[in-house]
Amino acid sequence: MSESILSDLPEVPTDGDPLVAKIANLPIAQPRTPEPEGHKRTRYRTIWISDVHLGTKGCNADMLIDFLDNTDSETMYLVGDILDGWRLKKKFYWPAAHNDIVWRILKRAKRGTRIVYIPGNHDEMFRQFTGLNFGGIEIRRVAFHDTADGRRLMVLHGDEFDAVMLSQRWLAFVGDWTYRAAMQLNVLVNGVRKAMGKPYWSLSKAAKHKVKNAVEFIGKYEEVVAKAAGQRGVDGVVCGHIHTAEFRQFDFNGKPVEYWNDGDWVEGCNALVEHEDGRMEILNWPDVIKQRGQQEAERGSAVRAEADADAKDPDPDRKAA
Repeated sequence: MSESILSDLPEVPTDGDPLVAKIANLPIAQPRTPEPEGHKRTRYRTIWISDVHLGTKGCNADMLIDFLDNTDSETMYLVGDILDGWRLKKKFYWPAAHNDIVWRILKRAKRGTRIVYIPGNHDEMFRQFTGLNFGGIEIRRVAFHDTADGRRLMVLHGDEFDAVMLSQRWLAFVGDWTYRAAMQLNVLVNGVRKAMGKPYWSLSKAAKHKVKNAVEFIGKYEEVVAKAAGQRGVDGVVCGHIHTAEFRQFDFNGKPVEYWNDGDWVEGCNALVEHEDGRMEILNWPDVIKQRGQQEAERGSAVRAEADADAKDPDPDRKAA
């Protein structure tokens, strides 16, 4: 039996926004790909993900499903652009895998995970609900997180510090069109790589690191965001927005300020996690999947080698032992 995303809540005014109404009434059916039962998950104190861009073909949904099925946490922050309202307004695209992601997030909330959703610029239509709780998901404009080792981190999407978004909004939409074209090429390239048995590789991410202007923009953005965190008296900031997972440390008035970006689930497929002792780590999920495959192959080889040795060994006493 299906249920609306907001089925546990009273009617919420949408200011006549048809997209919000349509999303609010999406039927969340049982997932196409069920969660594995009795599966051991890696447990973290906190998980941060952002820039999933549900509602677009660029969303790497299957890889995010794999991440959600293999991890768990006390708290999860959804740091903006989880849905892509810009694209959904033009063409409503919602495959089964995107349903599976929403279902898994709602299921986490029902299991007791604290989930904080901070809408970004692509899902800004949900900012009107700041301060409310939808099905166990808290909506905030900005959040503050205390790590296990006593650091205080400001958590926000980060478009607030993007000069293009603030001063030339039309240019941001042109950039979005160009970016989507690159994402479509990225999907094509990785479709060919998968058919050839090769692992995931981000074409757009590689290009971004080669282009001087992109590198300069990212560096300036990181500096501006870290400075804003220092001005607010916190120890660091966690953001998304620019699809570049990164850790840097800046100095503000003689005090170190940490900058963390949790990446995205379009290009890099990254998440930021906090371990139980407060240690922070950026996970690159394609690398995790590759390492898992290598470990499984090694275990398979060891089992086959042992079976071959047993088949060739004529000593019945050793076999019995």
